[in-house]
Amino acid sequence: MLLLHGGDRVSRGVLVFEPDAEGHSQEWLRHLIEFAAADRSRPTISVAAPRRLCQALAHALPADVMGRVELRPLSARELYWCTHRRLSVAAFARWWTMRRHLDQSGAESGFFLSLDLLALPLALGLGSRGKILSGILFRPSVHYRSLGEDKIRPAERLRDLRKDFFYRLMLRNPALGRVLSLDPFFPAYAARRYAKGQKVQHLPDPAHPVAPMASNANAALPSAILPRDRVTFLLFGYLTERKGPLVVLDALERVSPAVAARIGVLLAGRVDPALRDRLDEARRRLTVLNPKLWLDIDDRRLDDSELEGLIRRSSVVLAPYQRFVGSSGVLLWAARAGRPVLAQEYGLVGRLTRDHRLGLSVDSSSPAAVAAAITQMAQLGPSTFVDRASAHAFAASQTPQKFAAAVLAD
Repeated sequence: MLLLHGGDRVSRGVLVFEPDAEGHSQEWLRHLIEFAAADRSRPTISVAAPRRLCQALAHALPADVMGRVELRPLSARELYWCTHRRLSVAAFARWWTMRRHLDQSGAESGFFLSLDLLALPLALGLGSRGKILSGILFRPSVHYRSLGEDKIRPAERLRDLRKDFFYRLMLRNPALGRVLSLDPFFPAYAARRYAKGQKVQHLPDPAHPVAPMASNANAALPSAILPRDRVTFLLFGYLTERKGPLVVLDALERVSPAVAARIGVLLAGRVDPALRDRLDEARRRLTVLNPKLWLDIDDRRLDDSELEGLIRRSSVVLAPYQRFVGSSGVLLWAARAGRPVLAQEYGLVGRLTRDHRLGLSVDSSSPAAVAAAITQMAQLGPSTFVDRASAHAFAASQTPQKFAAAVLAD
């Protein structure tokens, strides 16, 4: 166990539980730790997370955490069950592991960084020996029709009926305190729809702080990437199929040679091993079919300064998710840099893109639609598609401090 405090164990205000190491986990836990450590009037915090995530957090902690932070690496057995492929198994494992670490840490309440899987045990009325449980609900989609979404597929309709049933029951569970949602439209819907719907509150999706090396980020970038004489499109992050890299490469086969000669495309981030072979095959095929295109795949985890530099050097940020439910930090990264996004039109991502004039939203499940959008942005110019003042205001309204204060509120 990594106990980062200066004396005997003290009672922890909040235990934050997160068994997933990929995605935003490290960034968000850092926000919470830094906020808690900065002021003794704020709740103390324990973090139960994978060992490598705890080690990364330990290296990034402020020099003096004032005895306010405890890092509790999950055991290999705990991690196995909490990330089990059968979601129902993972759900009950996460509930049980949270209870165990709450007892051991002395925390007064528990917070799931991702609450979605816990809908089943909470709907069944399970609690934690009188301690309040809260968390972030990432994927509410039951209200998407009220966002103007009129193309709900049968499978999505069934999914939302199931979610609606679980939400109705879990919100009645007295052990469940606040349910925080990155979707600003869901709290009002929940208040109208569900008994105890007032438990649902909006949580600002935190824009990542500007990296310290951002002003000289080009120095950290390989010279071979992002040619300056082309309109460049950047897709970044942990590259899974749902983020749309295969659709992007399929779309690039459909652009004309004249457009291909004017654009460059970079996929930057660690590639999901399950996707790597198909991505390599699509890249080889594209090299033959559209040789005038500039394309690169940088298959590794990028640090913040590299990512900051890449976004500022790119012309367009790609967010072609495959009917993804929830919010996306990609919108915030792009908005802060004043870069337009080419995003899915479905759900919250599409709604935010349109409302805040962040870029162009299309049916990203259609390679033809993505190809048409790429062509349009290359021909008309990327700046045509973004209102930079609106984009900057959108990013400025969502800070890590607001995020952490909301999570650790009494």
